Amino acid sequence: MSAEEPLFRVVRGVPTAEELAALVGAIIVRSRPAAAPERVTTSAWARSGRPAGAAGWRSAALPR
Repeated sequence: MSAEEPLFRVVRGVPTAEELAALVGAIIVRSRPAAAPERVTTSAWARSGRPAGAAGWRSAALPR
């Protein structure tokens, strides 16, 4: 493929500049490798409210 050869061409219709821009944007996004989902971390504040251990919920209801 030469540098002057287009990457794609419109076969039917007359798209506007905005439609062509949307098409190019969609092609670029689809051609990128999928990113790994971000790992959601729990804050120390949220973890502090969770009972610890295997019997955590059971022991959370008992008086200390």
